[in-house]
Amino acid sequence: MSDKDKKTEGQGRKALKSGVWYTAANFLTKGIAFITTPIFTRLLTKQDFGLFSNYTSWLTIIGIFVTLNLTATLISARYEYEDDFDGFLFSMLGLSSLSAIIWFVVFNLFGDYFTSLFGMERIYMNVMLLYLFFMPAVDLFQGRERYFFEYKKSVAASLAIAFGTAGLSVLLVFLMEDKLRGRIFGSALPTVTLGLAFYIFFFIKGKKIKLEYWKYALPICLPYIPHLLSLNLLNSMDRIMITKYCGSEQNAIYTLAYTCGSVVTMLMNSMNGAFAPWLGSKLNSDDTESIKKVSNTYIIGFVILACGIMAVAPEILFIMGGRAYADAKYVMAPIAMGCVCQFIYTMFVNVEQFKRKTVGMAVASAVAAGVNFILNWIFIPRVGYLAAAYTTLVGYLCLLLIHMYLVYRLKLSYVYDYRRIALIVTAMMGFTALMAFMYTQSLIRYVFVGIYIIALLAVVIRYKDMLLSLLKRRK
Repeated sequence: MSDKDKKTEGQGRKALKSGVWYTAANFLTKGIAFITTPIFTRLLTKQDFGLFSNYTSWLTIIGIFVTLNLTATLISARYEYEDDFDGFLFSMLGLSSLSAIIWFVVFNLFGDYFTSLFGMERIYMNVMLLYLFFMPAVDLFQGRERYFFEYKKSVAASLAIAFGTAGLSVLLVFLMEDKLRGRIFGSALPTVTLGLAFYIFFFIKGKKIKLEYWKYALPICLPYIPHLLSLNLLNSMDRIMITKYCGSEQNAIYTLAYTCGSVVTMLMNSMNGAFAPWLGSKLNSDDTESIKKVSNTYIIGFVILACGIMAVAPEILFIMGGRAYADAKYVMAPIAMGCVCQFIYTMFVNVEQFKRKTVGMAVASAVAAGVNFILNWIFIPRVGYLAAAYTTLVGYLCLLLIHMYLVYRLKLSYVYDYRRIALIVTAMMGFTALMAFMYTQSLIRYVFVGIYIIALLAVVIRYKDMLLSLLKRRK
């Protein structure tokens, strides 16, 4: 084996090892937030729980404008500015900070208008902006570590924020008379604290802000604003329309199912956080053969895990909401299938990001949101909340098809195996229909779950040496 091949193999092993650790840690940190939900539903009043939900909803929307999603530039900038990557990251942090300061001034100049619009006190609005000022420092640091295929510091940061947020939130809710204030402060302070430390780190490493890097980043990131807004609309429109046409109780059932379905989304985001840096390195070296080979295994691995989550959806719902939400199980399968489509189209989005072609992403998301709105308007009044799960699935299918077409237009369709992806999606659609039936046949479903667990254990045992080698400490 030549020195070049040895180096490539070493980098591949390092990337895979980093990916395994990052995926596990990110899924764990997201899982902590998921697991603590039943705690806060009992510690907070329904009004406070609803107000915190309102806060997080606005945080998601405002975050799109404030942070500009500058981490989307890293997949290409890692190689374009390889000699000054830390300088690029510090410049991105400077740009996000400037944006946060501008929004802080705007929000406080027109404070009465925005507090009325957001339905929250001004102090919470300012806590939100403080959080969004420091959050990019954390995201950029973790992005830096991932793109260097390092995992220890990134994992440590993720766990510190996850446990810090959960622990501090519970403590403050117990200690403070204003429970909502304790919940919001607890959710923000760990990120602000760690973000300040990373801010100092980037200041030392990056040294100065370069406007050249801003000019590079803005054409990539500005199209993300309508893209992410459309995705947010796609994710929330169904709940708004269920409340309008079916009432708040039906929306509560659907919302809990959607929250439980986010387990698949958490898995997707965790895996993509590990896959995107590796994909960028392979696209940069034009190693498309490796991409096609690994991506096939990558998709199948995710689909197998998604199938397991679908199979135990009624148990997840029972733990999260009790018997009152039992009917929500029929929503879980199409929601999880929608997450599978989202997972696959994200792989195509990564290619578009690498090629800095992000305008098409905004168009794709707007089209999918429009299709979803029309289908919701037609079917929710006639069928009820169950229709929303399938209309959202159709929206994600549209996104998948459009992004596959966009990558084809970039003449990069050879990167992924289109035929195999089509077969997997078709098979999963059939499995979704089967699972919807199995929710009414508990015995059959339990047998399936038993077979699934045995098969999964058999795979783990067979490949245990390979899995252990990934987790062992190596130089």
